[in-house]
Amino acid sequence: MSETQVEIEERMNEFAGGILPSVRRQNLIDMALLGLTLLLGALAVASQVVGEIPVYLGEAAVLGLVAVGTSAVYMRMAARTDHVSALQSDRMLAIANESITFLREGLDERTAGEVCRIVLRKTEAAAVAITGTDAVLGFAGVGEDHHLVGGPIITRATQEALDEDEPRILHNKGDIGCPDPDCLLRAAIVVPLEMRGNPVGTLKFYYTSDRFLNETQLAMAEGLARLLSTQLELSELERQTELATQMELKALQAQINPHFLFNTINTIAAFIRTDPSEARRLLREFGAFYRHTLEQAEDMVVLERELEFVDTYVALEKARFGELLVVAEDVDDEALETLVPAFIIQPIVENSVGHGMRGDGDPLHVTISAHVAGDQLCIQVRDDGVGISADRLPHVLEPGAGSGLGIAMRNVSDRLRGYFGPESGLKIESTEGEGTCVTLTIRPLPQHLHEEPIAL
Repeated sequence: MSETQVEIEERMNEFAGGILPSVRRQNLIDMALLGLTLLLGALAVASQVVGEIPVYLGEAAVLGLVAVGTSAVYMRMAARTDHVSALQSDRMLAIANESITFLREGLDERTAGEVCRIVLRKTEAAAVAITGTDAVLGFAGVGEDHHLVGGPIITRATQEALDEDEPRILHNKGDIGCPDPDCLLRAAIVVPLEMRGNPVGTLKFYYTSDRFLNETQLAMAEGLARLLSTQLELSELERQTELATQMELKALQAQINPHFLFNTINTIAAFIRTDPSEARRLLREFGAFYRHTLEQAEDMVVLERELEFVDTYVALEKARFGELLVVAEDVDDEALETLVPAFIIQPIVENSVGHGMRGDGDPLHVTISAHVAGDQLCIQVRDDGVGISADRLPHVLEPGAGSGLGIAMRNVSDRLRGYFGPESGLKIESTEGEGTCVTLTIRPLPQHLHEEPIAL
């Protein structure tokens, strides 16, 4: 569950926590009024039937019944107001819960349009719009054919709401400023959307008559704007988390394993004496490997490109180990075009080579597989090396549990979760003496990752 969803659930629990005691209190009051009514009614009847009871007691009982009836009507009217407020709160929370998915992506024309349609379905408004600070980002409802998304803000009151960070109520078509003479929208409520206390856009409720302009509709618009503003701020926090994962990528790029560096240089130096042409080839591979490592600027790459980088690394290691290292790939064609975070497979393969070699002359077999199943990409790096002991396995990814390649493995795990959420990540399975399997899960598959949302 995302941070935004947790907050909305907490708000719903708080709402329920405030409503339920009120309902119980109302039930107790109703029972007390019923008991008092029965008692006074019995006294009034008895005063008419039994002659010994003074007349003034009967008159007092009748007056008491009138007072109880009046109190009951008043309390029911007050309770109806509470009920309306409860329904409003429930609707606002339902809207906020449905809009989470879209606002997590930022507020652009696509996501704003989806949120407008959600709000329209659950309110009495004839149309709903969301603007940025200078343009209309989304519109749904009556007038959708001429209130065009992407155009400039034409309502002066909207700009005033942004400038003064206060709601505006528009009572006639002239205040709305729509140039279409056939537009049916005659009234509106404009409420600012805020981030960190500053207006970054507006939420607008349109109506076909100003008779819909009342305190109930204003309270609904203001409450919903506050919830949407909260969601926008939480979405911004999630984007900041994504930026942190990008910084982790830079740290991973800078983390050149010195053992691999020295071993490769020594291998190339040995080939210079025995096979100069092979030494030249390895130098080119070596240069390509580190150029890719240091110059990679994209956070996301297609899996095919990531595997090309892994192949370059494997070519350098095979020059060192020869037939002792056997690497195979089993990758779906569909998976090759899937976007993945850069540098997520090479550290895993390097871990297999660095820690999996048995040293008994038997070759190390490493298999890299990638398959798409539904909305999930599963990448596995499996080896038949020395494995990891049962007591050490649960702590491999814990902070402070390792260094070097261990840090790189944690980096990969953290980046997967940072990009795609808690359903994604890294899992290690290993049996000492038999081998290790590292599974990378990406779920859901990334969509439109090269299209940045319009930031307000």
